[in-house]
Amino acid sequence: MTGNVKGAGQQYEGGVRQWLKVKHRDDIHVVCAAVIGRRDRPSAVVAGLPMHDRLWIVGRTSPLSAAASRALAAHLHIPRPDHPWPEQISPGMLDRFTKDKEPVHLTRVEPIVVEVSADVAWSGRSFRHPLRYLRARPELNPDEVQLPEHLRG
Repeated sequence: MTGNVKGAGQQYEGGVRQWLKVKHRDDIHVVCAAVIGRRDRPSAVVAGLPMHDRLWIVGRTSPLSAAASRALAAHLHIPRPDHPWPEQISPGMLDRFTKDKEPVHLTRVEPIVVEVSADVAWSGRSFRHPLRYLRARPELNPDEVQLPEHLRG
């Protein structure tokens, strides 16, 4: 849910940025099966969720802070040979609005669960906006992550 907030007595003035946009965010679990950057210094998480009997790439996080990158790197391992994702993808798989044409290189990792904050803008198979990385959840099983109820449709 997205809404605009304004003062009770404030009228709309066209062309003037005076209202505050408020977006609802949910904390959810996703599967990190790849990162952007090196495994020992990831710059972003590539997020996946199970749909139609496979792990779909559903978005990416905004850039990780140095501390988050170090903390996440401690949990990233070389993937097994039967990894579900390719090594390169089109840029549109991570950002619907990008003008980049060059393929995006994924550093595939053994899938782990991570917790992210996501706004509710969902396009049916991906998040419209970058996710915010919160923390790794290595104690959780990636095979048990489910598509959140509010995203099913």
